[in-house]
Amino acid sequence: MLGSFSQLMSSSSSHVQDQEVPRPQTAFQLLVTCADLISQSDYSAAKRLLSILFSDSSPYGDSVERLVYQFVRALSLRLNRHGIPTSTAPVPGTVFSVVNRSSIVSTCPPCGTNNKMLSCYDSDQETLRSCYLSLNQITPFIRFSHLTANQAILEAIRGGQQAIHIIDFDIMHGVQWPPLMQALADRSTNTLHPPPMLRITGTGHDLNILHRTGDRLLKFAQSLGLRFQFHPLLLLDNDLTSLALHLPSAITLLPDEALAVNCVLYLHRFLKDDSRELLLFLHKIKALNPTVVTIAEREANHNQPLFLQRFLEALDHYKALFDSLEATLPPNSRERLAVEQIWFGREIMDIVAAEGEGRRERHQKFETWEMMLKSVGFNKVPLSPFALAQAKLLLRLHYPSEGYQLQILKNSFFLGWQNHSLFSISSWH
Repeated sequence: MLGSFSQLMSSSSSHVQDQEVPRPQTAFQLLVTCADLISQSDYSAAKRLLSILFSDSSPYGDSVERLVYQFVRALSLRLNRHGIPTSTAPVPGTVFSVVNRSSIVSTCPPCGTNNKMLSCYDSDQETLRSCYLSLNQITPFIRFSHLTANQAILEAIRGGQQAIHIIDFDIMHGVQWPPLMQALADRSTNTLHPPPMLRITGTGHDLNILHRTGDRLLKFAQSLGLRFQFHPLLLLDNDLTSLALHLPSAITLLPDEALAVNCVLYLHRFLKDDSRELLLFLHKIKALNPTVVTIAEREANHNQPLFLQRFLEALDHYKALFDSLEATLPPNSRERLAVEQIWFGREIMDIVAAEGEGRRERHQKFETWEMMLKSVGFNKVPLSPFALAQAKLLLRLHYPSEGYQLQILKNSFFLGWQNHSLFSISSWH
């Protein structure tokens, strides 16, 4: 058995290597201990403990081993930022992509052992886009957010409307909108009103991707007989102040056009140590007088300024996520492996290893979003019983596991695993 922690820390590095590898049920305690050591700047002891954890983790083991592996990589990178080299840190200048059970290394420009290193994990955009589609397929979280947001938009914008304009912040592949188009076409067949003109303004960081997304949506709209326009809005950086100041001129609203603003897993990117920029952005959105604003976010507090608190929140959140994947997917699932290593692994790296302006994954719990939205004049729109029935049907048909739990709190929906809420979605006007 592994000796007590005091014995471990008092031993030499070579003696620690001879200790028996910890059991999986103690791995989380050791991860927390390691993070605590780093928070106290006891880097040599943390490095010894990391070597033990690394030997008992694997990206191909059970959910505990896979999760420990990701957090060990992130802690190793944090140690590297402090000038403490470890054998478990990711190699600068590489991005991990997964095929079968092996890692393929694709190069990106070399970078140092600080926050710039984290940007390497974003350099292979095609891999990230592929992972996003896998995440959408193997977990219910994105589909749940899209389905519920679409229903909120449909209910806020009743039949008879001549035109609908949707601003979708970070539209990506546009997978949210074909079901809404279908619903608009179906609704018009049951009424005397023709389907409304639909315009979507989609934001993104790659103009080619935006154009391809617009072309796909246009073809689908034409197949349904819908009048449709797509307007790409290129965002060159994450300067939220600049976006907020230019938003009114960048968005063209037509007379008698109902406006819906869609922010699915988007707003948290602009959280900083203070919320002034984000509040300015929300004020500008409110000034557009939208009929409805839909917001989906992670139900987690990863914006803690203190490292150890943030680490504990992240470990709790991602443990539930990895447990859900363990229970609902086969052990040899390539998609699960890619999502865990690349998508969630990238997030864990950012939450654990980055600091200051370089940290982007700053999730907040619903209470914070609620307070912020109300402070700029938004009022909550209760999600309907039909939206709830749809969400339950989605879980039953596509993700038939009793582990997924859907809750209604404060007129908003929360989707989680077992008793752990992981995502929230709400509607506002």
